[in-house]
Amino acid sequence: MWAAARAKGDAVLRSAAREPEVPERDNFLIGGGGKIRGQGTDTIQIKGVSSLRGGEYRIMPDRIEAGTFLVAAAITGGECDIEGCPIEELTAVMAKMGEMGVTLEPHQNGVAVRRSGSLRGVDLTTRPYPGFPTDMQAQLMALMTLAEGSSTVEETIFENRFMHVPELSRMGADIKLSGSRAVIRGVSHLTGAPVMASDVRASASLVIAGLAAKGETHIQRIYHLDRGYEHIEHKLERVGARIKRV
Repeated sequence: MWAAARAKGDAVLRSAAREPEVPERDNFLIGGGGKIRGQGTDTIQIKGVSSLRGGEYRIMPDRIEAGTFLVAAAITGGECDIEGCPIEELTAVMAKMGEMGVTLEPHQNGVAVRRSGSLRGVDLTTRPYPGFPTDMQAQLMALMTLAEGSSTVEETIFENRFMHVPELSRMGADIKLSGSRAVIRGVSHLTGAPVMASDVRASASLVIAGLAAKGETHIQRIYHLDRGYEHIEHKLERVGARIKRV
């Protein structure tokens, strides 16, 4: 997209991803003088220009970070207000959390999230946007480990996206894998353990699980976490989490 915006002639991108961050980038380029049509669809047309100009642009909130904090509040049975939460971009995530028994109340400045009762098992399948995002699969699986009954997760986007499962199992989770499908049976509690992060979302799921686990959880290789979250430990600490970087 960036190359086509400055290339000579016209370019057409087909089967383009439709996640919200894609049209966000398109609108940024348009604001700088780019000539782009079809943003938000799977076919994007770009007419190259000789130069782009500078300017100011306010980027959208990070929907996956916001979703991660929603799950963190839910798994601890807490209550939190996520300001600036991109509600429309998290419809699938919020709907699935609602099925699990989490209360989510959108308001003018964001979303209030709380859980007062038990969690319920659900089934989910990851899909391209606007379906359930693969980048929230690991976090919601952490929540499923404490839900009553069983849950299933079908991963259709990425291979080898269940690297967090052995680490959650170290903490007492009951998860069985079969190809691209995971079956999670809820347990009464998780127990803190030494675990290892394998990618950015897997590491987030371990942080979430650690918040709810009995005892201490030590997470190694947190440089994965820093790829997608800025000072997550400080943000969680401000709302009551006992977490620190060592």
